[in-house]
Amino acid sequence: GARIESRDGRAPLTVTGARLQGRRHVLAVASAQVKSALLLAGLSASGPTTVVEPMPTRDHTERLLRAMGTDVAATADGVVIRPSHQPLRPIDLLVPGDFSSAAFWMAAAALRPGWSVTIRGVGLNPSRTAFLRLLQSMGTEIRVDADESGIEPAGSVTVTGRPLRAITIGAADVAAAIDEIPALLSVATQAAGTTVIEGAAELRVKESDRLATMAEGLHRMGAVIDERADGVSIQGGASLHSATVESQGDHRIAMALAVAGLVASGPTTIEDADCVAVSYPDFFADLQELTHE
Repeated sequence: GARIESRDGRAPLTVTGARLQGRRHVLAVASAQVKSALLLAGLSASGPTTVVEPMPTRDHTERLLRAMGTDVAATADGVVIRPSHQPLRPIDLLVPGDFSSAAFWMAAAALRPGWSVTIRGVGLNPSRTAFLRLLQSMGTEIRVDADESGIEPAGSVTVTGRPLRAITIGAADVAAAIDEIPALLSVATQAAGTTVIEGAAELRVKESDRLATMAEGLHRMGAVIDERADGVSIQGGASLHSATVESQGDHRIAMALAVAGLVASGPTTIEDADCVAVSYPDFFADLQELTHE
């Protein structure tokens, strides 16, 4: 019901509010952010709002709204919110550590047999932890101690490196681990065989074109990568070497290339590395502490 005006479909946008009406939205691309925005708008709509996803995405918004008294549930037809038009219930909430930020340390430990890291107080929402399953399928040893008593499960994760093997990752796994794919690409350079990632076109429209930027960065470091429209193939067992790489101002790219640099034979220079401050300002300080360098 809102009116949105733009110039040829581009920013800036002018949004004029109106009386919102609930409707059924079918998403062409799986996106937790778009789903959450529609559900939040649905709080003020007349009638139920349904969001149909091509595959399930993270459910932080649904958990929070449910805890605050909203009728929201995943059904056979999609995620449905039925607004009560009553004030949301206040709650006490412990916000756990961000899984996507912790994933870079998990990836780092997975790079070499015997390397290990334990991360405590990290969020373990099942809709966010597909990366652990992918690392495990590559041969990494994973130990999880979760507390599921709160709104969001949290706990500790211990990752220990073991000999790595290549895997094939399809669209469903990409959607479930969308923010961790750059880190996984760095791990794949060290796995025996060729890792194939498909159905990942959404990565081209993040803060940067993450497929192209990671492919270029890892190529400069010595990896052999075949880039396609919706994915990449990476030959494992690469002997990475010193290089200057571009982050393109993308925090996850900068951190993923830093992880790859841990197994390079010389120093890795990352241009515009300060962009990590978007999500993890202390990343390089923590990296230095973990590697004792």
